[in-house]
Amino acid sequence: MVHHTISNSSSSAPSASSRIRVMKRASRFLGAALIVGMLASCAVKPPPAPPPALPAEPAPPTGPVADSSPIGPAIQRARSRWVPVRWAELPGFEQDDTSDAWNAWIKSCERPGPTFAPLCSEVRRLSLGTPDEQRNWMKARLQPYRVEPLGAPSEGLLTSYFEPMFDGARSARPGFGAPLYRPPPTLAQRKPWYTRQEMETLPEARAQLAGSEIAFLADPVDALILQIQGSGRVRMAEADGSQRLVRLAFAGTNEQPYRSPGKWLIDQGLLRGDVTWPGIRGTLAANPQALQGFLWSNPRMVFFREEPLSPLDAQFGPKGAQGVALTPGRSIAVDPQSIPYGTPVWLSSQGPVANLQRLVMAQDTGNAIVGAVRADYFAGWGAEAGDFAGRMKQPLKLWVLWPR
Repeated sequence: MVHHTISNSSSSAPSASSRIRVMKRASRFLGAALIVGMLASCAVKPPPAPPPALPAEPAPPTGPVADSSPIGPAIQRARSRWVPVRWAELPGFEQDDTSDAWNAWIKSCERPGPTFAPLCSEVRRLSLGTPDEQRNWMKARLQPYRVEPLGAPSEGLLTSYFEPMFDGARSARPGFGAPLYRPPPTLAQRKPWYTRQEMETLPEARAQLAGSEIAFLADPVDALILQIQGSGRVRMAEADGSQRLVRLAFAGTNEQPYRSPGKWLIDQGLLRGDVTWPGIRGTLAANPQALQGFLWSNPRMVFFREEPLSPLDAQFGPKGAQGVALTPGRSIAVDPQSIPYGTPVWLSSQGPVANLQRLVMAQDTGNAIVGAVRADYFAGWGAEAGDFAGRMKQPLKLWVLWPR
């Protein structure tokens, strides 16, 4: 650039002094340009702009939620019809301590279906929330539906079940002679397998059962109760004299039909009205000659597998059909063609045994649990739960809580 300026000066030859002045001016101009360039190269560059922040996950709503959002159409299931309602229809909803039910909901989130899986992160975060915060979250995220039968209106039915707890022995000995079995090796080779009576009387059936004994109880009626309930806890006396608590979990059946031993006593004219386990035991004590027929009246046999019970496992029941551990007072068995597993349900039942208005989780099923408004309430384990379950038979209303 300096050279270009010199070449475009006057065409006449300049004097020596003029040439010196021009060279000084050019030198000063060149020095200034070099200094500017050096400063520019040494300037501190600004840091790059940070990447845009990711949007924060919205917090679960905890404030009051209006009960006025659109409720949408009814939903048809294979064995039920769900009618949308307002939250105000659910009796006792504002009074339930829903934090008791949250443990059962978190259990369901161990194996959630596709409908409820997206909500599980919020369910877990609300595990330490207050009942009011949990209720407000449900009102914002869920829509209640009243469960109705597909045909003519009919009254629902609530029964109850429990996990029995008995003393047992690892091997047969005086006072412990009622066997419980793991699945025998030939179980899959014959369908249905031998009946209960055949298993006790036919030599070939007894031979195939040999070695499959998992425990021995003191009372054959206790063994039948454990088989009907499908699982139980046993305080097991080991061969070395030690004792430990184990769970005998459901592992299969002989695929024979279930028949009610209580109904057999009624048909024999031995039992009237009190079809509960205390009533059945009293009848058998008064009629010991009926015991064998009572036991054989139900051809179905249930087989078990043994599971250790850690202190944590002991706080929950056995695994239900959903594949998660049941929570006393907050898990129910349902007809999965009416209510899918893992669904939160509002339950209302009033009767002589209990007045229940509470949040429960549909986590199990049973052979007798069929129909739209039908549920079996898991009462827990032990004698007190067994007494409750044996007497429970009340009218029932159900509402499913389904994502909006």
